[in-house]
Amino acid sequence: MKRLLIFALFLVQSICFAQKEYPQNYFRNPLDIPIYLGGSFGELRSNHFHAGIDIKTQGKEGLNVYAAADGYVSRIKVQQFGYGKALYITHPNGFTTVYGHLKKFNDEIDAYVKSIQYKKENYATGNLYFKENQFPVSKGEIVAISGDTGGSGGPHLHFEIRNTATENIINPLLFGLKVKDDIPPIIQAIKGYSLSADARINQQRNSFQIPIKKISKGNYVADRIAASGLIGFGVSVFDRLNGAPNKNGIYSLEMKVNGKRYYYHDVETFAFSESKFINLHIDYAHYKRYKRKYQRTYKLTPNKLSTYEELINYGRISTKEGFNYIVEIIAKDFEGNTSIVKIPVAGKKPNAIFDEEPDSTAYFIASKKFNKFSSNKVTVAFPKNSFYEDLYLDFKVEDGIAQVHNSTVPLDKNFTLTFDVSDYDEAEKQQLYIASLAYPKYPRYQYTRKKDSTFFTTSKTLGNYTLLIDNERPKISLLYFKDQQWISNSKTIQVKITDVGSGIKNWRATIDGEWILMQYNHKKKILTYNFSDKKLVGSKHIFKLVVQDNVGNTNTLSTTFFKKQLN
Repeated sequence: MKRLLIFALFLVQSICFAQKEYPQNYFRNPLDIPIYLGGSFGELRSNHFHAGIDIKTQGKEGLNVYAAADGYVSRIKVQQFGYGKALYITHPNGFTTVYGHLKKFNDEIDAYVKSIQYKKENYATGNLYFKENQFPVSKGEIVAISGDTGGSGGPHLHFEIRNTATENIINPLLFGLKVKDDIPPIIQAIKGYSLSADARINQQRNSFQIPIKKISKGNYVADRIAASGLIGFGVSVFDRLNGAPNKNGIYSLEMKVNGKRYYYHDVETFAFSESKFINLHIDYAHYKRYKRKYQRTYKLTPNKLSTYEELINYGRISTKEGFNYIVEIIAKDFEGNTSIVKIPVAGKKPNAIFDEEPDSTAYFIASKKFNKFSSNKVTVAFPKNSFYEDLYLDFKVEDGIAQVHNSTVPLDKNFTLTFDVSDYDEAEKQQLYIASLAYPKYPRYQYTRKKDSTFFTTSKTLGNYTLLIDNERPKISLLYFKDQQWISNSKTIQVKITDVGSGIKNWRATIDGEWILMQYNHKKKILTYNFSDKKLVGSKHIFKLVVQDNVGNTNTLSTTFFKKQLN
């Protein structure tokens, strides 16, 4: 009885601690509409886990964004990609909230940010840090207007809660924000993996998809499989919430073998530095080939994610002849809605096992060492620990294309790719750049550093690269008015800019010789200037725009417009 009371007291203390760690109702909804999610916390993204929640803004920009709690604006960052216009509020309870993809800040903050942009003559501000007394805010105060800036895929508010001291990101739903959800996760597919040299699943050495069928809401069953040796599983799964058709991520994933937990992880919290290990958490090779993400229910040794708990044998299952196993993979969303797939496994002795021909090339990568190779005037260099394991690298240069292995192998660090360009004349070098051929029809500019007769770039993605020449100027199209036109009622100047080669690098716009701030929407390829930024003197004005691509090709637009100042 005494032990039972002690256990009950410990349980109560644990619950209280959890409530202290994540205070309920301290933070309000940062919008004044119900929360519908376009993206969940910890969701699988390209090369990272989603660090917040994406709150839908009814498919439009311009909604008021409110401070989630009392505090002060501690940081602002404006950049072309990433979070676009982002605002950070530090709160006295030890947490920081982040608001991303904003259209603009409130009037006071916006005026300050624009003063910095005009002083630097640059749209990107870098990180701007503030003290407690500069921009204090109260819970419910309007701090910004929602938008679609940065690398967003449409209008929404990206919202985060971070531990101020550690910068670790925490699932915002743990703080009491409510999202309606009574729909269990949807399990799409299961894969089986042979994890030891003698392992076989249905007599196969390679990984393969195991057929499953849905038998009721949240319940699935897989075809019975025969296995030997050390095996593992992967699951393709997503979650849907009420009122939102998009696919979100799940909250937790668990695997039991004959009722005993072998694997568990959830997305309560993680550090930004861990996010890169998503490429070990998923079946990266399958994703690169087929664009479907399978989450492993076993842990690879180099994977340093802190989200795993109570793993038995890293989640790997040792099957033995004559034994039967029931494997259950359990997916839950934040509200606890659950889907389970059961996989019957029979331990069976494999057929004769033949030794596989060992992989071999002339380029062996010792993962814990620096590696450098050259071929046909192209050199690749890998810092130590770039690869997660030793391997033989496929590296060749044919018809000007450098094949650096293939994109199905993830890297932990950038490698350097260097081209000898001594065969090109000086004029050609000016317009030459390194391009990625990940999508051969759409070569992508790689940031190219030029030094005498060598050009080099860095990348974290293996694959094909080449040298290309760009001798075309960017194109500029003035929108909604023509040269010598009166535009007194216009609130903005808009210009479309495009480049078919190396891509837009920068632009500079002036009115009557003075720099103006033009915001670039890279999705629509439109630059916009707002006349409210500056008061014009007189009625005749000259607008000039100079646009440069990544190899230095330049185009200039100069036009005259007339505008009366309207009160």
